[in-house]
Amino acid sequence: MNEVLNNYRKEMQQELENILAYWMRYTVDVDNGGFYGKIDNDNRVYKDAPKGLVLNSRILWTFSAAFTKTKNPRHLAIADRAFNYIQHHFIDKEFGGAYWTVDYKGDSLDTKKQIYAIAFAVYGLSEYYGATKNDQALQQATALYRSIVEHSYDTSKGGYIEALTRDWKEINDQRLSSKDSNEKKSMNTHLHILEAFANLYRVWPNEVLKRQITELIYIFLDRIIDGETNHLVLFFDEDWKPKSDIISYGHDIEAAWLVQEAAEIIHDEELVDKVKARSVKVAEAATRGLDDDGGLWYEKEVAENRLVKDKHWWPQAEAMVGFYNAFQITGNIDFCMKSINSWRFVQKHILDKQGGEWYWGVKEDYSIMQGEDKAGLWKCPYHNGRACLEILKRIAEE
Repeated sequence: MNEVLNNYRKEMQQELENILAYWMRYTVDVDNGGFYGKIDNDNRVYKDAPKGLVLNSRILWTFSAAFTKTKNPRHLAIADRAFNYIQHHFIDKEFGGAYWTVDYKGDSLDTKKQIYAIAFAVYGLSEYYGATKNDQALQQATALYRSIVEHSYDTSKGGYIEALTRDWKEINDQRLSSKDSNEKKSMNTHLHILEAFANLYRVWPNEVLKRQITELIYIFLDRIIDGETNHLVLFFDEDWKPKSDIISYGHDIEAAWLVQEAAEIIHDEELVDKVKARSVKVAEAATRGLDDDGGLWYEKEVAENRLVKDKHWWPQAEAMVGFYNAFQITGNIDFCMKSINSWRFVQKHILDKQGGEWYWGVKEDYSIMQGEDKAGLWKCPYHNGRACLEILKRIAEE
């Protein structure tokens, strides 16, 4: 088993270098600053595409986290670039918070306050501060965190509202993307607020923040993780009434390790034990979405009993981490092999061996999904880069 894990670790080291090299080579916008907003499957750059806060924040996180490990000044230069671009173009200096998108020149475009995206800015800025000790980054991270709490937190029912207008008023369209339900609360936004707050706590151990993290963890244990199926409920109204029966296998396995990580960061050992027991159950639930080839199906529409038979890049990356985490908790070798098999699936079907990076995904017949991004508003170096970093860290700790 040691040889298997050593090989897995070596492959993760190489893949991390490959991912970072791709983003350094193809995505830097030398003409207009920051990073290109869209690159397609064929590595064709769309120079006038909008630039998203999620993409820029995830680049900031990935290269900050990578620099902490590699100490490579080229990685730091990309993190610096992302930090400066967010500061100068995405931060709303009049109303606070940050914009959803800017245009290719860096001027504000969609100015709504999507809490999911602002949480990712907190996540990236916290990581950058941890890597550089740049005080501006910590000040900005805490300012954005406070804007989330002030404007999005539901003081009556708990949890966080999805979106608001630029000046923090109610907005009719709460959706994160066109495929989402127009509801006021979602699993996805809460998962990434938790992730962001926990990462901020690493570098800014504030007691109020700790209580907010604890509350978010219990929201997952008591409301978001279904007590019977251990799948995540995706959407809720403001009273926490479930408004979706779709299963997202990728989010299941992502939450199976991220919620646990948050409990570990705040050093609440009793809560850690409670979350670990639940994490294993959620990981077991996620295995229902595994195909015989090791890949993880995208979703299941429960009402129609229908699998959405695509395999996107990010659920495979999260499966690598989530199943390995379950292996660390239980010692069950089967979980370890599910993690490795997820990576084997990526190697065989998702990696672009000629053009670099990971394709968006494949269809049921393994054909590449067309019309999707290699880099874009949603396609970032975060899921796959983080999977590499997590496996490297976890195997080193064995």
